[in-house]
Amino acid sequence: MLKRYKLRNYDFKLILLVLAISIIGIMAVGSAKESLQSKQIAGVAMGIVLMIFISLIDYSQLLRLYWFYYIFSISILVAVLIWGEKVNGARRWIDIPHLFQFQPSEIAKILLILFYAQFIMKYKEKFNTFKILLLCVVLMLPAIILVYKEPNLSTTILYCIIFCVLMFVGGLNYKIIGGVLAVVVPSLAIAFYLVMQPGQQLIENYQLTRILAWLNPEKYADAEAYQQLNSVMAIGSGQLWGKGLNNNVIASVKNGNFISEPETDFIFAVIGEEMGFVGACIVIVLLMLIALECISIARTAKDTSGMIIASGMAAVIGFQSFMNIAVTTMIMPNTGIPLPFVSNGMTSLLSLFIGMGFVLNVRLQRKNLY
Repeated sequence: MLKRYKLRNYDFKLILLVLAISIIGIMAVGSAKESLQSKQIAGVAMGIVLMIFISLIDYSQLLRLYWFYYIFSISILVAVLIWGEKVNGARRWIDIPHLFQFQPSEIAKILLILFYAQFIMKYKEKFNTFKILLLCVVLMLPAIILVYKEPNLSTTILYCIIFCVLMFVGGLNYKIIGGVLAVVVPSLAIAFYLVMQPGQQLIENYQLTRILAWLNPEKYADAEAYQQLNSVMAIGSGQLWGKGLNNNVIASVKNGNFISEPETDFIFAVIGEEMGFVGACIVIVLLMLIALECISIARTAKDTSGMIIASGMAAVIGFQSFMNIAVTTMIMPNTGIPLPFVSNGMTSLLSLFIGMGFVLNVRLQRKNLY
């Protein structure tokens, strides 16, 4: 499985970008909750080792286990609903006593990209037939439904977006894309209308309240809009250079406890407040460059599966970053999702490093451009 590669094909630029954003994550998590900084450092160190190790293994060989990846993904998503630890009304984590706790949806996200990379590659010639497209949708539905049942609406949306990206990159016919959009866009508008009706059962009541709080924050300032309003104020208060990491300002997000668990979903508020506009822009640019580098690697991949892996990871980094930052800046309703490589969370961190390892191997085996 290990092959000899040319050192000049190794993407050191991507590694440096990932390291840079991870270091910022370590500093931000340490400032938000000092007791978690050592764990974040350990996660980054472990992730780097995994990333480099996986980057040296031929991804084509690993993709032979694609059905195992699929079955394992669905199995752990089912397991979390049965045995998962319930926190704040949601079952998203599986706790292995005296060992570790992990979030199956973060692992399944990467494994499903690997599954579809090989599945689409195998049926490339028949990809635009009704049978294969229907099979692609049917195979994705269990994961989407199981994550939605946790409930985890933000990750459900992300799964749908990643699936659409994988289908597009896999070679979905433009006529089919147009037909799907003609149905989906009006359907989403109708769904949104139905969700806003009294007594609806499409989403949980707390999810509806979050949407209403986003639309009318003044009315829900003391409830669901509280965190987002404080997040926006915190980011604005950082001004150009921020208040500084580990500051002692009583009115800060960290010291005043104005946002619960700022080290996870609202870590960008900490960055905006303590590192200022400059620090926030650096984080956004680094995440954008990582996503663009993945797209660049996808364009030079030796085969369709490599292209799908790199594009899938670009979608994860790009859209997940957008959703996280959009929530902290109140561009979209409050829905928890980690900021890639920055938020505290071992499962998310290690899963992303593993995904980057596959992307690096795709780059090592890129097609000859000369």
